[in-house]
Amino acid sequence: MHTVHEVMEMSGHIIDSWTLPKAWDTIMDRGGNFDVEEIQVGATKDDTSYVRIKVEAPNDEVLEQIISQLQQLGAVLLHADDVHVTKVEQDGVLPDKFYSTTNLPTQVRLNGQWVTVENIEMDVAIAIDREHTRAYCRPMHDVRIGEEVVVGHDGIRVQPYARARGHDDFAFMQSDVSSEKVKVRAIHNIARQMKEVRAHQGKILFVLGPAVIHTGAGRYVAELIRMGYIQVIFGGNAIITHDVESALFGTSLGVNLESGEQVVGGHRNHLRAINTVRGIGSIEKTIQSGLLREGITYEAHQHNIPMVLAGSIRDDGPMPGVISDMQQAQARMREEVHGVEMSIIVASMLHAIATGNILPAHVRTVVVDINQSVVTKLADRGSFQAAGLVTDVELFLRELVDFLRKEQ
Repeated sequence: MHTVHEVMEMSGHIIDSWTLPKAWDTIMDRGGNFDVEEIQVGATKDDTSYVRIKVEAPNDEVLEQIISQLQQLGAVLLHADDVHVTKVEQDGVLPDKFYSTTNLPTQVRLNGQWVTVENIEMDVAIAIDREHTRAYCRPMHDVRIGEEVVVGHDGIRVQPYARARGHDDFAFMQSDVSSEKVKVRAIHNIARQMKEVRAHQGKILFVLGPAVIHTGAGRYVAELIRMGYIQVIFGGNAIITHDVESALFGTSLGVNLESGEQVVGGHRNHLRAINTVRGIGSIEKTIQSGLLREGITYEAHQHNIPMVLAGSIRDDGPMPGVISDMQQAQARMREEVHGVEMSIIVASMLHAIATGNILPAHVRTVVVDINQSVVTKLADRGSFQAAGLVTDVELFLRELVDFLRKEQ
């Protein structure tokens, strides 16, 4: 039977991290076979291992699929040439067989040397600047005629994601998601990580869904801003609308946040909140007028915390400041993730996925939601670094603030 093959290498902690067994499974699951030509196993936990594998497949298409998957695990073609590129022929359209990135650290071989791809994120292309020996990520809609874009798999090296060793704080969080976790301990570990990031002025990103306001937890986010633990906020029309509604009328979706009772006519309070701000002209002017004096939005503006609010088709209004153009919103989010070292995503599935797509794998990411499927979704979609906590968001934020106050 005719087959095609390539020889690939892997090195690092490929055995104790289960990377090598995953590679073997990938080859067989995709319809290929393999032969281990050489293997060297590290003798201690600090030693790295090495393996050279001949990968066989029934045809070029299957082999290409296998190689693509193995590269995400850190495998490199043994006889790799310089990276292959093709020029863009139509604005916003990538060449056939374009390489699609992961969020893992990636290098390309250019002019005989390995060059790190700048601003790595998942599901985008890699553009090449030969004159300055640079490689950088490029979203599909941003490519322009004449740009050189990486195609195929030659000359690409991906650094696999490795779980933390031992029992440090984040390693505890990165076990399998379960609603039976010792939640308080997990929250305290997150708080310690936040303190560590802020100790050297690293940025912490919070991604917020409207349940933060619905559960009465907005006050804790406002306190975290005042304490200096939030440097960037992502969200949508709902978080700012219900935050302003709660500040102006004491309700969220028409429910009194103190008594928990439905307010007569309160179902239109979120529309009243939007209408009020639109009438004044902006959030800034509403604050200056003295009408808006508390809440997440108020504290963010008072402390110069950027809020990137990406709208959706179902938005009412929207509230001034919400970006209704998807590509503009993505661009703003990409600008603000620079320097982010930790991301905490609370009760927001769609914005969680959008954020996960643009975060490099080195950014510690915590997803908190009462729905377990939301918590696991980021990891399922390739955000390898995402750790999850299934719990009520009010409990999470209240315990987080309480612990950080005690630690001050």
